[in-house]
Amino acid sequence: MIEINRIQKYFFNALIVSVASIVIHSISVSFNVFVSGKIGSEAMGLITLVSGIYSFAITLATSGINLAVVRLVSSALPYKEKTNCLDKNSHIRVRKIMLNALSYCLFFSFLATILLFLLSRAIGDYLLDDSRVILSLRVMSFTLVPIAISSMINGYFCAVRRVYKNVAVQFCEQGIKIATISALLVLIAPAGIEYACISIALGGLVAELSSMLINITLYFFDRLLHKKKQSDKEILCTVLSKNLSHVSKNERKSKSLWTKIKEFFKNNLKDEQGETIFSIAFPVAISAYVRSALSTIEHLAIPWGLKKSGLGASVALSSYGVLCGMVFPLIFFPSSVLGAFSSLLVPEISSSYEAKDFARIRYIVGRVFAFSLLFSLGVSGVFICFSNEIGSYFFGSLEAGKFIRMLSPLIPLMYLDGAVDAMLKGLGEQVYSMRVNIIDSLLSVALILILLPKMGINGYIVVIFITELLNTSLSIIKLLSKTEVKAKVFKWVIIPTASIVLSTIISKFIFNFEAFDWALTYQKSATVIKIAICCVFYIVFSSAFGAISKDEFALFKRIIKN
Repeated sequence: MIEINRIQKYFFNALIVSVASIVIHSISVSFNVFVSGKIGSEAMGLITLVSGIYSFAITLATSGINLAVVRLVSSALPYKEKTNCLDKNSHIRVRKIMLNALSYCLFFSFLATILLFLLSRAIGDYLLDDSRVILSLRVMSFTLVPIAISSMINGYFCAVRRVYKNVAVQFCEQGIKIATISALLVLIAPAGIEYACISIALGGLVAELSSMLINITLYFFDRLLHKKKQSDKEILCTVLSKNLSHVSKNERKSKSLWTKIKEFFKNNLKDEQGETIFSIAFPVAISAYVRSALSTIEHLAIPWGLKKSGLGASVALSSYGVLCGMVFPLIFFPSSVLGAFSSLLVPEISSSYEAKDFARIRYIVGRVFAFSLLFSLGVSGVFICFSNEIGSYFFGSLEAGKFIRMLSPLIPLMYLDGAVDAMLKGLGEQVYSMRVNIIDSLLSVALILILLPKMGINGYIVVIFITELLNTSLSIIKLLSKTEVKAKVFKWVIIPTASIVLSTIISKFIFNFEAFDWALTYQKSATVIKIAICCVFYIVFSSAFGAISKDEFALFKRIIKN
């Protein structure tokens, strides 16, 4: 019953995040379509270019804090807890973890803010060769501290399995962001592309500040709620935990600021549990720095390579905007379902690994592979079959449809990669993930510089195929070898592939009858109906052919009933 309760809690937490992610991503993709129509593909290309620099700044600001908090807080919780209450020792450990995490993320986020603000002119004039982005970068710099603090608190709520609070904050943030950007696009964006970029940057700043304030409020209420449930003895232990550094108030006052900083780093590097904020976050941070820097170089090299292939500056920026600013967000939109489950895998596997419950880890890994491939192969088939219709439906662009069709075969690897990385991090293999990600990024930059000047945008598609195959393959091999899980190729790959092929054929065949001539008149409605029919047949065929076993159906029923 305890195991069912744990699975049930995981399932419903993931269900909450999945539904929320679908809604939020739906709103985000729709709003992205609205923005692209409002400001044009060239402006979208410029914003995407700026996003590469901004992404690196966010990486520096967060520096792996989310994963570190998830890992440490989840390992501090009682393994077989039945309530949301923390025992005395867990409460003390979590409090110390969060204080250290706050100091860590404030240090790196302030550093990132200062660097981005001071270097914005050099980035605009020399690196991007476009002064229109300078003011936007300066505005974006002020979002980095709020983002880091929110990332830390999100990690806490994920670890304690109260993800509905993260979901609530995301909805509020998205609503504020859309409202602010929409208003600014009307007020100042008509003045030109520079002001369109500033509108989006200001909207992001308002949204991130609001998100941080809501997160802080929810966190303190969460901690107060637990304090109310503690006994008098536990409250006394919590008060005494304030002296964990074993330094009296008078001694603290007599020490210099530099001495206090050195003691903080020293305390973080030594911990009786063996893992600290630095031991987890810093390897992830180094990996993220290198990969983000290489990703930034990659994004800067794409327009350069397109220009070298013979395209004009405006056309190159426009093609880049269509692929990276429109097509990629749409392709990754369905992954929000898997992303919800993946985000909760780190605390689940981490706590099981801490308790040496290897049977449960193998069970989780097997189910994740089965579900991820079943879902992603279905999505891939739909995108391949209906690429032109989807491109026209969302963007009114045949070019977008072409890119969707070309990238769709990679969807199973793209979606699975996120889940595999999450499981490896839960097993403490963040350093291995770091190496793989760095190899991936280095190869990507090298291939872009070689292939894009010769092949144009098609060269970038080739680069994505090569690097994604390499990255995901190395990660899967490592995970399967560490957990000793045997790959079930027939059940995980062949059955879903056969099912989606049959489903798309039937869906297309049905609409070939003359009775469905109305589909030519109402093409958008027909596309939605075709995809819905295809999905229904896919579920039926997958179940009939054994992609979903009877035991899994039985487990699902038990979860729902309980």
